[in-house]
Amino acid sequence: MVNTKGYIVSIVDKRTGREYCPKGLSSPVLTLVSGKASISPVAAKFTPGKMELRYPNGAVASIRVQLQPQYLRLQLLSLEHAPNVDNIVWGPYKTTISQTIGEIISVVRNNQFAIGMLALDDNTTSGPPTDGDFGVTYYYIHSPDPVKYPLPSHLKEGQKFKIGGDGRSDVAFYSQPEEYFRMNYGNGAVLEPDFGSSICLHSRNRRKEQMIRFPVLPDNLDGGYNSARYQLVTPANVGFEGSAIALYACPDSLGLSTIERIVLKEGLPHPEVDGKWIKDPATRRPDIAWWGPHDSLAVYALRLGVKGIQDEGWGEYYPDFGDKKWGNNRISLTDHRHMTIPEYGASMKAQGLRYGLHTLCEFLQPGISNSVAPVPSDSLAIMQRTMLTRNIGPEDTIITVTDTCYLNEFGGWEGNHTNVLKIGKELIEYNGVTTTLPYTFKGIKRGLYGTQKGSYQAGDTIVKLQPNCYRGFAPDLNLQDAYADFYGHWLVEGGMDYIDFDGLESCMYQGHGQYSFKRFFRRLFDTYRQAGGQYLRVMGSSVFEGNWHYMSVCNIGGGTNMFDPVNNKWGIEGKDMRYVFESNYLPATFGIVSYESDWSQYDLENLQAKSIGWEATYMLGLSQQSVESSGEKEAAFTAYRAWENARNAGVFNASVKAQLKDMGKKFHLEQTGAHTFSLYTLKENRQVNIPYQQDFQEIPLYITPGTSLREWTLRVHAPKATDAEGLRIRLPNGQVILVDVRLAAGEWLILRDGQLSVADRNRRVLRMIAKVDPALFNTGKAVIGVAARETGSDKIQLESMSIITTQVEKL
Repeated sequence: MVNTKGYIVSIVDKRTGREYCPKGLSSPVLTLVSGKASISPVAAKFTPGKMELRYPNGAVASIRVQLQPQYLRLQLLSLEHAPNVDNIVWGPYKTTISQTIGEIISVVRNNQFAIGMLALDDNTTSGPPTDGDFGVTYYYIHSPDPVKYPLPSHLKEGQKFKIGGDGRSDVAFYSQPEEYFRMNYGNGAVLEPDFGSSICLHSRNRRKEQMIRFPVLPDNLDGGYNSARYQLVTPANVGFEGSAIALYACPDSLGLSTIERIVLKEGLPHPEVDGKWIKDPATRRPDIAWWGPHDSLAVYALRLGVKGIQDEGWGEYYPDFGDKKWGNNRISLTDHRHMTIPEYGASMKAQGLRYGLHTLCEFLQPGISNSVAPVPSDSLAIMQRTMLTRNIGPEDTIITVTDTCYLNEFGGWEGNHTNVLKIGKELIEYNGVTTTLPYTFKGIKRGLYGTQKGSYQAGDTIVKLQPNCYRGFAPDLNLQDAYADFYGHWLVEGGMDYIDFDGLESCMYQGHGQYSFKRFFRRLFDTYRQAGGQYLRVMGSSVFEGNWHYMSVCNIGGGTNMFDPVNNKWGIEGKDMRYVFESNYLPATFGIVSYESDWSQYDLENLQAKSIGWEATYMLGLSQQSVESSGEKEAAFTAYRAWENARNAGVFNASVKAQLKDMGKKFHLEQTGAHTFSLYTLKENRQVNIPYQQDFQEIPLYITPGTSLREWTLRVHAPKATDAEGLRIRLPNGQVILVDVRLAAGEWLILRDGQLSVADRNRRVLRMIAKVDPALFNTGKAVIGVAARETGSDKIQLESMSIITTQVEKL
């Protein structure tokens, strides 16, 4: 309900009658922003299909109002008598909901209801207008479950904290392990502890040049790493006229499907894979991250049933318009044969595989990009602009300018002190500028990166370039359009329909926020389709409102920082990403999880089980070396494919997924028919730091009635060049088995399928020691005794693991 002053005063769930507008608070339908001042409406006039809002400054906004089956469509038709208005803001709309804050796409949710808004044009973007039109990154306190995760007394809801890190390592940003520390990635929705939350979108008049103060890596606190810098934002020919939004309110369970209906109705980007929207949970699948020679890549992918492949072994790709668009690299094979990227891409596509490279998006690097050198483009993004006060020749190193205009600030990340000027077609390095007249650059180095030194006149314009975090540069919006076209054609020519855009912050460098992302991705997808491409699987280093529609997955981070399938633990980065992504209708991610040659098949299966349970995506890091070194390759690959087949068959219902999320268990899956499977629930019992001594150490196996021993292992941990001089193993019936074999650090004793064997550090069986009757482990509280064969050693410790099957379920 909107009142006669132009404020929303009621949002009611028609099913339950519950009111979601905070008592005593209202929300302006449309706010005008002039400079830093916000102007709210004072009167509203309603006619069929139209709303007219009047403001105290005399401005009049005409808004088309269309009630669609699943949403309310609002569009600005005109704004009169408002010459100084820089931005319009849809909202902020206040709600009582606070459980789940979808800060990227402007949605707030609880277990019953969702209220959100979607921009219907590219220049309407998330959040209120800010410098850089971007939300900053910070931790804030918000318990996802106050009963399960109560706040300690020294913290309060909504309290903000600086992210971690040293300004150089993105892994270190994620520094708070507690569940109530939430990482903020945007400003489309904001927790409001006093009443719930608020959501908003805005549209800017980008035809005006701006001077902003903005951190390239959005960190919210000054005085630390990556604090804000001043930047001159050059204009773009787009304004807020025609700005449109969809406002929706629905049961939480229908939130994503409601968004899809809006997307289809409004003609928004709707990438599909195998006939389904890429945001549909049914499309969530793992990909492969590949390192090293490529001989087995297609073979492994086909056997595992994984279609998406990111080639990490080819290295990071930096775009270049010139004749080096494929670089000097080739697809490497172990017999010294090579293939070009287009040849290899075509062969992968012919096998039904989606292959692509790890790119650095719009990072324009000296020595690679011809947009930088030897003849720099006039469309490189800039930070500042000033003018010469005196003539200079090619060899002059005394350069004076009309003002300092923040030229003493370093560009880029805190650890990246890159200061480069451009005048004409020359690049010049400097190290600060004097603060008294005549304003003179310090530490001048002319003709940087092989550019041509020139002569210039007093009054000529000189600019400071916007650097990226790798000491390169970035395009402005016009040159960005050209790079979007480049990538669209490059992908089709290379036979690729997968791409990883690392360095996606390069779409921030222009200062136009989410609009820059939307402009780049729309142009890329349009060009890709025009060139003959179909589905493009996009991965990237981050998800924002500007690229949300286009991203298939965001498998960033990796290793135990994200998720550890061996020890069944979420890392801090994984926890933070999970909250952000799930709050914004995106799949959680485990990042890149590399297959280690000493993994058991159950470790690899656990990666699959947990990804299905958490509805998460990930990249399985593979190389021929790690796979072929593994003693469990065959069993692990067979089981992995069974999980993929079961995923494709849709046999995992909500109840089974809830089981698979259990971090205290692992699982084994066997395929029993074309669409039938047996799911084994496993419990691992790990005991570490077992002394390697002459006396027997008793190790309980935790076998109880109705359970059975699936596998028992013993691993040696010792300094380099220190071996265990054999073992004695006492079985539950008192029988002692002599293991008269030296075991080096990392090697295993494995009891499986009635056979006790010694295996190398990669679980490859070296020698069978004895046959063991499995019935010995089916009665009573089974205990195994372990002792050194003769003399023990304090330098050696042992690690035991029993894997117990606790349940079998037919799927």
